[in-house]
Amino acid sequence: MTVSLESIEAAAARIRPYLRETPVEQSYALGESVWLKCEQWQRSGSFKIRGALNSILSLPPDALARGVVTASTGNHGRGVATALTAVGARGTVYLPHSAPAMKVQALRRFPGIDVQFYGEEGGATELFARSVADREGRPYISPYNDESVIAGQGTLGLEFAKQCPDLDAVFVAVGGGGLISGIATAMPSRIVGCWPENSVAMYESMRAGEIVTPPEQPTLSDATAGSVEPGAITLDLCRSLIDDCVLVSEAEIADAIRFMVAEHQMIVEGAAGVAVAAYRKTAAQYAGRKVGIVLCGGNIGYNTLRTILCETP
Repeated sequence: MTVSLESIEAAAARIRPYLRETPVEQSYALGESVWLKCEQWQRSGSFKIRGALNSILSLPPDALARGVVTASTGNHGRGVATALTAVGARGTVYLPHSAPAMKVQALRRFPGIDVQFYGEEGGATELFARSVADREGRPYISPYNDESVIAGQGTLGLEFAKQCPDLDAVFVAVGGGGLISGIATAMPSRIVGCWPENSVAMYESMRAGEIVTPPEQPTLSDATAGSVEPGAITLDLCRSLIDDCVLVSEAEIADAIRFMVAEHQMIVEGAAGVAVAAYRKTAAQYAGRKVGIVLCGGNIGYNTLRTILCETP
């Protein structure tokens, strides 16, 4: 299987019965030509269920019966758990010890999901979980380093293009690169990759031309945090498909989250705030152009949200 428009269209047909078509909202607060793809209202609270479902539904029945293994900082694990529950299957989700408590608690509510912990950051957790899957002969569902997962994430791009044709540019937060690779394959728009300054593994890997592991600092964008798996197919995809890169500070992310609550009455998580902040930082470059922003998720902890909303900008 290759990541192509055809594979994304096939994924859309495969997963459609299990998903919502999330709405697109015009944002006059950001500009009359700015459109928000509201994936925070997707099942599982983020886009991650798209790739998880496509990968799981592509498995042979005997492989699925053995129980899948995955690794996640939270959203991918929740997407996998939601997908497995929908099809009546089971699995193990490995999380780093740094995973947000809210996302851990949400995962523990799913029947048939075994929640385990390994490592302090997502990259180490991914490598360990893959080794467990290999040792036990169970299918591994990567958060991003898998063609079926990328094709599933690309279905968001198909929807967005249909709902809001002729976008000049689309802003997308980047972690391992699966979402932006899928969207860029599905949409003809200029693709703007957005990162928190505190977690830039794929950005630095793109610059180096190989997977590197730069130092990490805590970030509100926990869904994009962590290193990139060695040999990840998303590196070459990101290098060829991303047109522009924008890095934003933690203060800019927090301000974007406050902005979305104040101006749109929408609660979004840090990764979605990264994309909003990146657009706000570069808005002058896109004056008069039709722009899309992917609000990739809404799974933010209550205490984190309360702290952000009570901070003085």
